[in-house]
Amino acid sequence: MLVALIIACEVGFWVLLAGGLALRYLLRMPRPGAAVLLCEPLLELVLLVASFADLRNGGEPAWTHGLAALYLGYTVGYGHYTVKWLDGHAAHRLAGGPKPPGAKYGRERAVHEWKLWARTLAGAAVALALLQAGVWYVGDAADTGALRDWQFVALRILGIQGLIAATYSIWPRKAPAGARRAAGEEGILAGKDR
Repeated sequence: MLVALIIACEVGFWVLLAGGLALRYLLRMPRPGAAVLLCEPLLELVLLVASFADLRNGGEPAWTHGLAALYLGYTVGYGHYTVKWLDGHAAHRLAGGPKPPGAKYGRERAVHEWKLWARTLAGAAVALALLQAGVWYVGDAADTGALRDWQFVALRILGIQGLIAATYSIWPRKAPAGARRAAGEEGILAGKDR
C-alpha cells in the first residue's frame, strides 16, 4: 500500500505542477495557478503521516518506508527549486517572459553545482532524520535494518553529488570558442557604453 501511495504522491506532484503552470500561463489565471502549486506540500504531509501510521499499526520497517523518507527528503531539498525552475521555463516558453538564466560554464557552473549539493545535503538530512525517527519509533520491537540501509543510500547520494560538484570545481567546463568570443565582444561593447 505504501508503494502505491508513494507513486500516487509522485504522480500527484507532477499533475499539480502541470495544472498550476497551465492555469498561470495558458489560461492566464496566476492566482488560482499559485494556489494549486501551494497544494503540493500536502501530498508530502499525507505520505509522512501514512508512513508513520503504517509503522504504528505494526508494519515491519521495509524498503518502502526508506523510499518514502528519501522522497520526502528530496521534496524538501529540491521541491521548491524544481517548481521555480519549471515556472521560469514555462513563463519563457508560454508567456513570452525572459529566458531563465543558467550557469553553463566555468566558475558559475561550479558554484551552481555546489548549491545543488547543498540542496542534496538538506534532503539527505531530512531523510536521515525521518529514518532515525522511524528506528527510534519502532525500537527493538522489529528489525530496523531496512531503515538503516536507506540511511546509507542517502549518504551515498550526498557523496556522489559532492563528487560531481568537485569535478566542476577542479575541471571547470569551458565555453565553446564562439561563445567566448561573443561574450568578450559584449564585454568590450559594454565598456564603450560607459
